[in-house]
Amino acid sequence: MTNKSRSTKHRSIGARSIAVLLCLACWACDPDRVYEQYHDIPKNQWYIDSVQRFTFEIADPAVPYNIHYNIRNAVSYPYYNLFVTYYLTDGAGKQLSSRLQELTLMDAQTGKPLGDGLGDIFDHQVISLPNYRFPAKGKYTFAIRQYMRKDPLPDIMSVGIRVEKAR
Repeated sequence: MTNKSRSTKHRSIGARSIAVLLCLACWACDPDRVYEQYHDIPKNQWYIDSVQRFTFEIADPAVPYNIHYNIRNAVSYPYYNLFVTYYLTDGAGKQLSSRLQELTLMDAQTGKPLGDGLGDIFDHQVISLPNYRFPAKGKYTFAIRQYMRKDPLPDIMSVGIRVEKAR
């Protein structure tokens, strides 16, 4: 094989690699996501008075949005469910919505964790507000408080939200 043919072959492999990387990068983009953020829970102990607040901006109130909880827990979390209360407020602090919700993190009969896991850590994305229409452009805050009887609640590693355009 001549140096010229080796060079052409390497250029061809390099071009294919770049094309594959570009395709992967495009698939990784998420045009519907408006906001996604996690807060780590110190020492994996979520206290009742530790309210997790997330502030985000809505640019187009004509579009419906889905708001999801993102929960990361250790497999040693002692319950199959998690009760949380959310509070949605506008930029002026006016409460728009509030509700106590039960999130199912594990199968109640088998104890098998639901969600996506790697080793002993599991991620759950549970919808909280489907097809929600914000009243106006601006900043909003979504606050989450754990509402279990145990204080602190063990083995909750992080809490977050995802706001996305509904399809």
